[in-house]
Amino acid sequence: MIDIKLLREQPDLVRQAMRDLFAEDAPVEDAIRLDQRRREILVEVEALKAERNTGSRQIGALMREGRREEAEQQKARMGEIGARISALDAELKQVDADLEWAMLNIPNLPLPEVPVGKDDSENIVTRTEGELPTFDFEPRPHWEIGEALGILDFDRGRKLSGSRFYVMKGLGAKLQRALITWMLDVHIEQHGYTEVYPPFVVREHCLVGTGSLPKFGDNLYRDHEDDLWLIPTAEVPVTNLYREEILDAEQLPINHVAYTPCFRREKMSAGKDTRGIKRGHQFDKVEMVKFVTPETGRAELDSLLDNAEDIARLLKLPYRVVQMCTGDLSFVAAAKFDIELWAAGVEEWLEVSSCSLFTDFQARRANIRYRPEPKARPRFVYTLNGSGLALPRVVIAILENYQQADGSVIVPEVLRPYMGMDVIR
Repeated sequence: MIDIKLLREQPDLVRQAMRDLFAEDAPVEDAIRLDQRRREILVEVEALKAERNTGSRQIGALMREGRREEAEQQKARMGEIGARISALDAELKQVDADLEWAMLNIPNLPLPEVPVGKDDSENIVTRTEGELPTFDFEPRPHWEIGEALGILDFDRGRKLSGSRFYVMKGLGAKLQRALITWMLDVHIEQHGYTEVYPPFVVREHCLVGTGSLPKFGDNLYRDHEDDLWLIPTAEVPVTNLYREEILDAEQLPINHVAYTPCFRREKMSAGKDTRGIKRGHQFDKVEMVKFVTPETGRAELDSLLDNAEDIARLLKLPYRVVQMCTGDLSFVAAAKFDIELWAAGVEEWLEVSSCSLFTDFQARRANIRYRPEPKARPRFVYTLNGSGLALPRVVIAILENYQQADGSVIVPEVLRPYMGMDVIR
């Protein structure tokens, strides 16, 4: 969440940020009003308690002096004060709850460098890398390639779980597994990340910590009996590894990478992307998560983006980098860049990574701090995350860009040691 001091000291800055984000419905004014009321209650309660303490001492003195009638009047006044304090305490409890809810529903403030725009149509393509493939035949979409090779089975996926599910089998499953293992190896051995294998279900407070709740609860799968939630991304458990902790400055930066399946009840547009594996309720992803000092946050975003791009470069897949405008930022991001791979069969750029800097927004929600030096006052860390990369769209790009006229698919060179073959037939 944002710093409450910003609302107190620079409310117009926050209001302008909400206009830039096209988030005028964010409860900023509610938070300002509730914070003001909270402080008024605290001041009144403190004054009443001071009056009660003084009055209680006076009752004893009056009784010793035999001034019983005055003592009884003072007792009555103390009773009124006690009742007023109790009423204010109850109001404070409700105000605190309402203020927390309001703060949890205010999005992060964008960095000054983020271009102002209303939606994804105003995002900026910062660069395009690699050459788009050319063919001397009509390239086919991945669902045709996959079914012809016997590596994708949509009918059995629907039979098992319904729409937006599929089965990968044979060399398709092996390709998926090879990609996950290879990507982890690259990030661990070349980029210096430490691997984490977290649980795939988490408690509610973990989703609040990363910003998935309360705003996006409708998109999540939940086990109501045990009150556990299936993760929408590895970002959730990995970020919460250090919740409620104070780290030493020497520990930072912390760079983690994790493979997990991801589960999302996304409300997808009827009739859109119904074929193939572009959009599903379950998919695999390799995720990078960073915990850094505020001073290095922006530079770490560039490093994170380069690590994600490296996967596309090594696979020799054409890609582009897109900077998100304010209207297309996620709820939690202060700045975000997407990596999109070209898919020749569907003739479309497919997002495979969103690299985001969250500043201290998540750290405040999860209470993740560090001590700059011994005995120094703790500060909130900055967190970042990015996919490195997300499947199955990488599979789509490989099948469609490396397809051959005879229906086979060339295996990218870096994956051949993991696949044990050069071509999928």
